Order: sequence, then C-alpha cells, then structure tokens
Amino acid sequence: MNDINIYNETNDEFPYNDIIEKVVNKAFEIERVKNASCSIIIVDNSYIHKLNKEYRGIDRVTDVISFALEDDKNMVIPDGTRLLGDIYISLDKAREQAKEYGHSLERELCFLAVHGIYHLLGYDHEKEEEAEVMFKKQEEVLMEYGITR
Repeated sequence: MNDINIYNETNDEFPYNDIIEKVVNKAFEIERVKNASCSIIIVDNSYIHKLNKEYRGIDRVTDVISFALEDDKNMVIPDGTRLLGDIYISLDKAREQAKEYGHSLERELCFLAVHGIYHLLGYDHEKEEEAEVMFKKQEEVLMEYGITR
C-alpha cells in the first residue's frame, strides 16, 4: 500500500486532498509502484520562491518543485517502504495558471501533483523525447478521472 501525505501549509481552504490522492495512486498503479511513500506540501508563492532560489538557484516563483530521495530504487525504511520524496506546490501559482489556461484549479493541482510524482519516479522533460513520454503519462492519469483542460 502506498502512503501519500498531503499538507496544506497555507491559510486557504484546501478541499482537493481526495482527488489528488486518487490521481497520484493512479500514477503509482500505472507505474507499478507499490509500498511507496511521498509527501505533497501545499505552499504559497513566497515559500516556493525561497525553495526555488535556495535549492535550484532560480530567483523566481515556480509552480511545483520535487525533491526526490531516491537516487536509485533502493531508498527504503526498515518496513520496506520506498521513500520517494517531497513535492511542493504553490497554491497561488496554481490559481494563476488555472485562470491563464482556462481550466479548473482542481485540474491544475492534479496536474502539478502528477507532474511532481513523475519527477520523483525519475522522469524528466529536459529533452523533447523525454517530455513527450512524461506528458503523455501525466495526461493518461488525469484522463482516468475525466480531468481535462
């Protein structure tokens, strides 16, 4: 069984835990990930800006940052659980992007969570070929729940 912990570190109401957990579990199912743990932390623009500057050397707000704990598939705790890492999502930036792209905040948050999960699982989008694979997988997960643009 996978363990997905979602923490809202903002002062805003956050009714999206259930759907985010469902889409992340769907990604895990598709990728055959079992007995894994990750955290998704919902923050504001100020917090994610600090993270982006400190850990990536980029002095601006971003929408999502993933901190993978696995450099290989063997990062486990004594009970056998894989520790995948943490995903930080800016609720402020997600709101901005949902409005910009003309879709719901729920869709944007689910997209960002799944995007972060695929990064924790080792996927990237630096090269065009990698991006095609990663974004196709993300859309497949979201479509399972009718979460479209």
